[in-house]
Amino acid sequence: MTFLTRLITPLYLGLFVLIADFVSKYLTNAYLPLMRHNWLWYPYGGIGVFKNFLGIEFSLSHQINRGAAWGVLSDYQIPLLYLRIVLIAILLIYAIFFNKQPNRGIPIALVAAGAIGNVADFFIYGHVVDMLHFVLWGYNFPVFNLADSAIFIGVTYLLALSCLENKSSKKKARHL
Repeated sequence: MTFLTRLITPLYLGLFVLIADFVSKYLTNAYLPLMRHNWLWYPYGGIGVFKNFLGIEFSLSHQINRGAAWGVLSDYQIPLLYLRIVLIAILLIYAIFFNKQPNRGIPIALVAAGAIGNVADFFIYGHVVDMLHFVLWGYNFPVFNLADSAIFIGVTYLLALSCLENKSSKKKARHL
């Protein structure tokens, strides 16, 4: 597999995630009122999509996040921004120049695109825009966005690949 073909699919996927994330955040910012309180009734200050589907509720609710996941480190926006930018740079350098395993290209692209989307929010809005709100069997899950979803899916995919590779290498070692 050539260098270029190894990067094409992850590049297109990353661009798709970035565009979808940007559009969803723009529409949220433009058309959904900001959720200022933790609303106690459905749809929690947003637009209800579905209620009690196998115990799951989902609504679109505009919320801002000045920190990392779940608002952690919100008092340290600038250091957090620098840390995110450094981590994105390291991830992209690894993906382009050092990653020799083609099956890791897609999850790395998901993580990088999600991280870039959330960093771009800081420059566009001054904070991260979140809008996806789930209540899972009574647990009010924190509001998140498409970039967060891409990061989660990419990290989960990388962990699954690592587990499979580890299991495979153990089998090979037993046969030697």
